[in-house]
Amino acid sequence: MNKNLKEAQNFNEADIQLREKIRKKGLSLGFDWVGFTGTTENLTHPHYSAWLEQGFAGEMQYLHKHAPQKISSQKVLENAQTVISVACNYLHDDTSTKKYQDSSRGRFSRYSQGNDYHLILKDRLEEFRKWLLDEKLASGFEQTRVYVDTGPLLERELAWRAGLGWFGKHSNLIHAKLGSWLLLAEVIIDSKIPPDQPFSGIDCGSCTRCIEACPTDAIVSDRKVDARRCISYLTIELKNTIPKQFRSKFQNWIFGCDICQEVCPWNRKAPKTTDATWKARKGLKDRKLWDWVRLEQEEFSNQFRKSAVKRTKRRGLLRNVVTALSACSHPQALSGLQIGLKDEEELVRQHAAWGLGFRRQRITKSILRRHLRVETVEKVIIEIQEALASKEKLFSKRERACLLTRQVPLALARKHRLGLSGSNHQRSSHNRRTKLLQG
Repeated sequence: MNKNLKEAQNFNEADIQLREKIRKKGLSLGFDWVGFTGTTENLTHPHYSAWLEQGFAGEMQYLHKHAPQKISSQKVLENAQTVISVACNYLHDDTSTKKYQDSSRGRFSRYSQGNDYHLILKDRLEEFRKWLLDEKLASGFEQTRVYVDTGPLLERELAWRAGLGWFGKHSNLIHAKLGSWLLLAEVIIDSKIPPDQPFSGIDCGSCTRCIEACPTDAIVSDRKVDARRCISYLTIELKNTIPKQFRSKFQNWIFGCDICQEVCPWNRKAPKTTDATWKARKGLKDRKLWDWVRLEQEEFSNQFRKSAVKRTKRRGLLRNVVTALSACSHPQALSGLQIGLKDEEELVRQHAAWGLGFRRQRITKSILRRHLRVETVEKVIIEIQEALASKEKLFSKRERACLLTRQVPLALARKHRLGLSGSNHQRSSHNRRTKLLQG
């Protein structure tokens, strides 16, 4: 950081004007923020390495693979001199949270509701790179790199160093005016451009709303997220079965999660983007969970063509859907789980079986028993057996509780009757003895 600040003092007015010219061009291409930083070693890399060693990355092995390159941008491009960090605001108009208080509607993270941001930002970055090459601000195509959330870069640090904002306690970067609804991307060039000053000043202070609001307690400490507990990771990155301790906490999220950002005070007045690119595509907002579970592969491919949701594939999305159905209070949720129990994907059937076991309806026992007779996959059979065992345990507890509620009043009444007759007997005996003494 100090080196960047020192370098900034060695540039003349013409260099500063060039930087502003580049910034203006970036903004004209549809980016909402453009900043510049050098290619010195990343200050947060030791923290990132420790985070990986603690196992917080879960099954995202590619993060371990790219970790050595994330020490510096020069590990990616040897002659790199400048990183141009850009950000896009994706908070569009059609994201009202009130509509999704209805637990029967599946929720998609805001960034995934439109077209895949990787494709959109990559096109803009390529246009930016072409302009930089035309302006002779890079010595050649091979001396540039463009990345959208996929390269071996610590992009949040680069954006912070370029002046965007600070690290929130939910670990996302927060811009004082734009909030945290931001997508980050980078252009690396071999020309030296005056860097912006790293952001300093505003912080989250004593606010802990994001930490308290997380239903799975994924924010384990200030600015540290255990991905293995995060709903976004569990619904997108995790490809196999979801750990049982988190399944009942999904609410109605079926792809990603925005809770920590929705409760952030800095997002209350965050401006909505005027860029129509980020608007939600048709068919997402009004579809019920039991409609999603009927989704066939062809319809899935058509619905999510050029969408980030394709990352989870049909099996992953329907796994998330039946998990969300387990806690849905609508009567049709049961029929949705029954459909999931017959799905061709064993992963979906596993979670549907668990969902039926989780629901407190007696009919689910017979549904599970019937399917157990025809199920052939061992993992699903085990899930059904465990669901039935949990049901037996649950209903035996209920029956004991009901029996007690019937027995206790009867016992009290009997005790009361015996108490009355006993006292009367004592009084009559006392009277007889008194008469005998008097006679």
